[in-house]
Amino acid sequence: MSFEHRSYPRTPVYLAVLFLLWLVVYGSTLFTPALLDDADSVHAEAAREILLRHDWVTLHVNGIRYLEKAPLLYWAIAASFRIFGVHDWSARLPLALGVLALLFAVYFVGRRAFGESAGLYASLISGIALGPYVFTRFLIPDILVGLWLLLSLGFFLRTFEEPQPSRFACWGLAASCGLNVLTKGLIGLVFPIATILLYLFLTRQFRHLLKMRLLSSTLVFLAIAAPWHILAGLRNPDQGNVRGFFWFYFVNEHFLRYLNKRVPRDYGTVPLLLFWGLLLVWLFPWSSFFPQALANVKFSRIREAVGSPETRAKIVFLLGAFFVILFFSFSTRQEYYVLPALPSLALLLGSCLGEEEASPPGSPPRKWGKISASVLAGLGLLAGIVTVVLAISSPAVAQRTDIADLLNSGPPESQQYALSLGHFLDLNLRVMTLFRAPLLLFGLSLFLGSSLNWYFRRRERPKLGNWALCVMTVFLLLSIHAALVTFSPLLTSKPLADAILRVYRPGNTIEINGEYEGGSTLNYYTGQQVRILNGRSANLWYGSLFHDAPQIFDDSSSFERLWAGPQCVFLWTEVESRDKALAGIDPSTIFVLARSGGKLVLTNRPVP
Repeated sequence: MSFEHRSYPRTPVYLAVLFLLWLVVYGSTLFTPALLDDADSVHAEAAREILLRHDWVTLHVNGIRYLEKAPLLYWAIAASFRIFGVHDWSARLPLALGVLALLFAVYFVGRRAFGESAGLYASLISGIALGPYVFTRFLIPDILVGLWLLLSLGFFLRTFEEPQPSRFACWGLAASCGLNVLTKGLIGLVFPIATILLYLFLTRQFRHLLKMRLLSSTLVFLAIAAPWHILAGLRNPDQGNVRGFFWFYFVNEHFLRYLNKRVPRDYGTVPLLLFWGLLLVWLFPWSSFFPQALANVKFSRIREAVGSPETRAKIVFLLGAFFVILFFSFSTRQEYYVLPALPSLALLLGSCLGEEEASPPGSPPRKWGKISASVLAGLGLLAGIVTVVLAISSPAVAQRTDIADLLNSGPPESQQYALSLGHFLDLNLRVMTLFRAPLLLFGLSLFLGSSLNWYFRRRERPKLGNWALCVMTVFLLLSIHAALVTFSPLLTSKPLADAILRVYRPGNTIEINGEYEGGSTLNYYTGQQVRILNGRSANLWYGSLFHDAPQIFDDSSSFERLWAGPQCVFLWTEVESRDKALAGIDPSTIFVLARSGGKLVLTNRPVP
């Protein structure tokens, strides 16, 4: 079956809708207050140093080689900085544009496989489900991994549409894999190739590989993926006891990290059952349709995939998502590692919603839709009650209260803070008063949207039900953005950086107590290299071993000498770590410059 002669009259309207939706959800929040957190600023600073050093091969952070990450996201941020200047919004712009590209890619792949309506619904799900939105607030490339993986699978499906697969399909698959490798490393190749091989094994179609222009496709892949890796290896060779880029990037950051033996071990891992369960959270509210979407993929008819493009597409997308989840089930896991699977799952959900819309009243798809709507409506009612109760019952607090003073914070070295959302585990009833508006918006939106979805599906109008969910989700995401803005003092040190800049003079020293990542926004927002106290670890550890690494690491003895010296020293520290950092320091030489989010900046002399 070929798709070449299908007519898609609604495509221009649907693309306009997707663009407007992206503009409302991602474009508007791009420019409203949402400061870079201390993890993000590591990546933003690496991008800025690309421009300062004119070096697009070896990444640097705070003047130290930063060899653990693939470069594509950093290149994109650096290009954004060059065009628009260094701003928070220009740092986030590449990911926002990546989401827009994902919306269009999912739509076109879904349209080709399942029809216009299914493509539209899949695109909406991939862009405004909770997971893609939440994790594009952080500067991590995983949503781009999902984009390249989706394109890889889409090009693979195209290779079945002609007796001899076209160069466009084969080379498009190779290019997508190459860009994925530049985005996230070897998994950019492992995920699509494993999916393709598993599908060909299950359908006994290995001969299809011989048609896929393997030689020229391999050359296309290497032309994209190989040059940076080769140059990075040549420019960062072994230096004495330092084993250089190839060992650190491929062995330490890929294989040893997967086996949970990476050095240094500075990351946490999500429990397996929670990792699986979060899949439903990141697809919310569309995950209420997940059971029938999975039931729609009939593996019992696997042989039909040979001659049925729709069945083939469903199986390929399910295998693609399945392999991502399976891969990380045996490895260290962060909450967002499941993101590359979401576009494929969104396509299965979109196919399910499209079939429901096209089915007659009383058919099984309509009945399952009503069941899902009832479950979601019950959840919406419960969420509405809970959020209203939390907003009303939360105790009043004094104005200008630091959010960190209201949280149940654990020790800074706790493993929960190695997770992306670890700080959110500190929330309690006292702090909810700061989140009253986002809570009410979230709860009431969920209640109204899920109720309307239930109402329309009961009236056999699933299309209106889907659009009710779409509008509801927009308000859910805006409430999440508002909550993140309220929560940001805990995640960023920008207010402290601003306080330093007001009094900073050339020759002054900025020092971070602990790991660089804890207060890296000082480096990014001040534009000054910072020193590190008792924190030669984590992302800066390996680069600090090279001969050209700046001598910016202090122990307690060297810091005491620095503090007693003639220059002004600004010490960033978490409140809980203050006493340990200043042990042996004369208390009369300690002055508080600023405090925010459970963090302090102290100085060794009064400043105006």
